[in-house]
Amino acid sequence: MIRILAIGLLIAAVMYWFYQRRGRRTERLPAFDRDEIRSTLDARVKLWRELPAHLQDTLLERLPGFLGRVPFTGAGGFIVSDEHRLIISAQACLLTLGLDDDPYTALHGVTIYPDEFIVHERDEDEETGVVTEGYRALAGQALETDRIVLSWRDVEEAEVRDDGYHVIVHEFTHFLEHSRPGGDPVAKAALEECYASLCAACDRGEATLIDPYGAESLTEFLAVAAESFFTQPQALRREHPTLYVLLRESFKLDPASWSERSPAPAKE
Repeated sequence: MIRILAIGLLIAAVMYWFYQRRGRRTERLPAFDRDEIRSTLDARVKLWRELPAHLQDTLLERLPGFLGRVPFTGAGGFIVSDEHRLIISAQACLLTLGLDDDPYTALHGVTIYPDEFIVHERDEDEETGVVTEGYRALAGQALETDRIVLSWRDVEEAEVRDDGYHVIVHEFTHFLEHSRPGGDPVAKAALEECYASLCAACDRGEATLIDPYGAESLTEFLAVAAESFFTQPQALRREHPTLYVLLRESFKLDPASWSERSPAPAKE
C-alpha cells in the first residue's frame, strides 16, 4: 500500500510539473499586431529606437516566444496590461539579440510592483558569524534563475534619465549571469581588474561614469556596467575600452556602433 501511494504521489507530481510547464508555454499573447508593436515600442522604449533595422526585425521574431512562455503578475495593487508586458519583454529580448539560443528558458515569471518594494534581508559575516537582519527598498530584484521583480516607476524612469540608469538591463543581466555560470577565466580576470579600478576610484571620491553602486560586488559591477553598455555605449567605449570589449564579446552586440540615438516621437 505504501509503495502504491508513493507511486501515485510521484505521478501526481510529474503531472503537476507538466501542466505548470504547459501553462507557461501557453501564456496569452498581447493583443497587438506587428505594426502596433512597432508603434508602441517606437513611442515607449528608447533602446528599441536605437536598434538597427535588422536587429529590430530579429527582436520582433523573438518576442512571441518570450511573451508566450513567461507569465507576468502584478503585486502591491499593480494591474499588468499587455503594454506593460510588451515593454518589458522587448527589452529583455534585446539583451539576447547577439545570442543564438534562448537563455530565458528557466525564467518562471516577472512580477511588477507600482513602485519600490520592501524586502527582508539576512546577512551573516563569514569571519565573525554575526548575523544582521533588516529591510531594504528595491527598484528591482533577480531571484536566482527563477523570477525577476521590477518597479514599474523605475522602468519608466529609465526612459527619461540620461545617467545610465536602467533597471530592466540591470536585473535581466543578473538573471543571465545566474543562468550561465562560469565563462572564460581570462575574461573574468579582466573583469575583476575593471571592478577593482572602479572600487579604487570610489575610494578616492572620484566621479565615475559607471554607477558607484557597482563597487558593492563583482556581480553588481557586471549589472551596472551592462546598464552603461546599452545606454551610454560611446562614453563607456571611450572611458573604459577594455570593459566595453568584454561586454561586447559577452553580449555579442556592439551598441556603440549603432545609429545616432533617436528621440521619442513628439506627442500630439
